[in-house]
Amino acid sequence: MNPIQSYIAEQEPRMMEELFSLIRIPSISAQPEHRDDMSACAHRWAQLLLEAGADEALVMPSAGNPVVFGQKITDPEAPTVLIYAHYDVMPAEPLEGWKSEPFEPEIREERIWARGADDDKGQAFVQVKAFEYLVRHGMLRHNVKFLIEGEEEIGSPSLEEFCRKHKEML
Repeated sequence: MNPIQSYIAEQEPRMMEELFSLIRIPSISAQPEHRDDMSACAHRWAQLLLEAGADEALVMPSAGNPVVFGQKITDPEAPTVLIYAHYDVMPAEPLEGWKSEPFEPEIREERIWARGADDDKGQAFVQVKAFEYLVRHGMLRHNVKFLIEGEEEIGSPSLEEFCRKHKEML
């Protein structure tokens, strides 16, 4: 087993619970009744970024749902990588199409079944955990910035304005 595989194996219970904590939040941007869930999910992402080693993680207002911005600056002269992700998910309806509760992760056939397990909470989580590994093992050589938005599933109507307003930060 290589060092990365060993790290994943050692940290798997913690990582699974962290991922599940995100998936359990029904961050459905298309349904206004989930506005509080959108905020809760953004705050959970900020917390996870800080725990992974970010120097700062902010939940920032936009014209719509909050945007999560996090960063780790290793050297102001080093190249910077910007990682984009989204924390909103599609509605789970029709519910009769699910074999399990859409926001209660279930492992079947070595796969996680739940809304957001892949698109995009799962994918973004993998990126944050790769960042975590690099930070914890002193291997990060670039500055890293995260931009995690909450409106991708409805066409990102607030993202362009947010980026224009915060272009120096990004």
